[in-house]
Amino acid sequence: MTQAIKAGDTIRVAYTGKFENGDVFDASEKGAPLEFTVGEGRVIQGFDEAVVGMREGEKKTINVSPDEGYGIRNDDHMFDIPNKDISEDMALTVGKAIQVTNKSGQKIPGIISSIGDTAVTIDANHPLAGKNLIFDIEVVETVLEAGGPG
Repeated sequence: MTQAIKAGDTIRVAYTGKFENGDVFDASEKGAPLEFTVGEGRVIQGFDEAVVGMREGEKKTINVSPDEGYGIRNDDHMFDIPNKDISEDMALTVGKAIQVTNKSGQKIPGIISSIGDTAVTIDANHPLAGKNLIFDIEVVETVLEAGGPG
């Protein structure tokens, strides 16, 4: 039997992410599991913590709250862009993913949430913010154990 997974181990997992109604929002590609180092923060906190103590071949289902997932929706991440500041050749539709540049030059991804006569409202919250998520996880392989050769 393999060792229990701990922080610092690099592992590969197969997963399916679902909403509470069962709709799938993400999944690892068949034959290409997700590889990450446990505890480095490259995956959401709830997912990262859930694999600790699991072993190769083990499967489990976890529930991840917004606090341990993509955060709570924040109204401060909603903002308006005056229509005059939007390129005329840009096709605007509600739900379209776009990238805007703030005053500091930082690029921010967002979704068009409404189109008005004078401005377009952009939602820069993560699309999964505020959602309870369910993940089916299978540890496929421990690639490198913490403190191991590398």
